[in-house]
Amino acid sequence: MVVDDDVNICELIRMYLEKDGFQVSLCHDGKKAVEMFKDKAPDLVVLDIMLPGMDGWQVCREIRKLSSIPIIMLSAKDETFNKVLGLELGADDYMVKPFDCKELIARIRAVLRRYERHDDAPMQVVFPGLVINKSNYTVKYNGKDLELPPKELELLYFLASNPNKVFTREQILENVWGFDFYGDTRTVDVHIKRLREKFEPGEYKWQIKTVWGVGYKFEVK
Repeated sequence: MVVDDDVNICELIRMYLEKDGFQVSLCHDGKKAVEMFKDKAPDLVVLDIMLPGMDGWQVCREIRKLSSIPIIMLSAKDETFNKVLGLELGADDYMVKPFDCKELIARIRAVLRRYERHDDAPMQVVFPGLVINKSNYTVKYNGKDLELPPKELELLYFLASNPNKVFTREQILENVWGFDFYGDTRTVDVHIKRLREKFEPGEYKWQIKTVWGVGYKFEVK
């Protein structure tokens, strides 16, 4: 997702990225960018600082409340303070305008490689009232240990690791049960039902939501 109030810059970045095989969504307003992020669940955000509606700093903060996906910030300001602030707010990289689109693509690919390399990092996701740790197969809910069978924990971890992203039952089977699993999609429905029974509905601004005709998502408001 590319967020910049300069339409020409957005279109130029889109042209280079699509030529390199990426799918691109564009946005020119800070507040709309946060809503689009919740809807699109992109793999990476290229984010300008000077935006109408909500500046890039605040957009970065809001995205970080929802996800740890990579953010590359753009700015015409070259001061060290701005670079440090962007990185402290959770940005993964910072580029100064004007920039070379080929360098931007190289940085996007580098950031994505770092983001995907999680083998040595704790496999943990955290939301209000909920901590899921796949490294030691533990779940804490409201500060207390919640006992879950391994597949329920893996299903919860998979969905929560991809907030607001919709998955079909087939995609969930492939990612949680594996390609060699021969069961049918009702297996997913049964495990979702069991998970929901363990959480109080409406207690927090997250839930396992059914997307009718498609599948499921871990919705974060």
